[in-house]
Amino acid sequence: MNVELRHLRALVAVVDAGTFTDAAAELDVSQAAVSRSIAALEATLGLRVLERSTRHVALTARGTQVLATARRILDEVAHLQRIAEQSRSELRVGYAWAALGKHTRRLQRAWTGAPMVFVQSNTVTAGLSEGTADVAVVRRALHDPRFATALIGTEGRCAAVATDNPLARHRTVRVSDLARYPVAIDDRTGTTTLDLWDPGPAPATVRATHGVDEWLTLIAAGQAVGITSEATANQNPRPGVAYRTLRHAPRIQVWLAWWRDDPPAGLDELVRLSRDAYGGTDAAS
Repeated sequence: MNVELRHLRALVAVVDAGTFTDAAAELDVSQAAVSRSIAALEATLGLRVLERSTRHVALTARGTQVLATARRILDEVAHLQRIAEQSRSELRVGYAWAALGKHTRRLQRAWTGAPMVFVQSNTVTAGLSEGTADVAVVRRALHDPRFATALIGTEGRCAAVATDNPLARHRTVRVSDLARYPVAIDDRTGTTTLDLWDPGPAPATVRATHGVDEWLTLIAAGQAVGITSEATANQNPRPGVAYRTLRHAPRIQVWLAWWRDDPPAGLDELVRLSRDAYGGTDAAS
């Protein structure tokens, strides 16, 4: 069996991006190259992993199993690459939507270790699994036992609406105010779920997005509204988008995460300085 890593990367990219076109852009290859990789994977395995139509791509039942294995293999390969590169002279801090928001520069100024470089990666582990980050800022609990985490602070939530939306005229809004609009949600790395509307009526329409840029583009066009952390509002200003404080919404917990068996140099100091930036907390896991 001659399954190649590029075949597995193509499968993961198509599933995560939703289309062959977007997967090609993410992988920086042609759409034809992505199609050939998927076809080669299916030919090698002797089974169909994707159902295709002009508008829709979906995993087959066997494809779901193949995808899980593909993610696992790519994670392990990335881990090997990270081990090989551990002598690099900078600390890479991954994040999906925002780093530490308004606290980012304070942490950078206080840090005295290797140069701190923030890298964006719209994955569940914000670059840890992929080997692009040594430590990551995450706003969703990581249940993978390979990773350890430390709670560094909490953040408020903001509503994001188009600047010509009537809600933009208010300084604050409620979760219930957003229910009559389509809501943009990234269910892989975002912090918004429909539970926020419980027990009230949930939005009738949810627009699935794949990262902060697509999310902001929908909102600026008036095609959806959104809810996010105050860090996103701080680090992602966008013409046409107004951020407004969300009242009576649960705060978002912010963690640092790292490989449990290979913590980065200066981890204790990094956790301490990050907590200081947020005002201090003692929780860890």
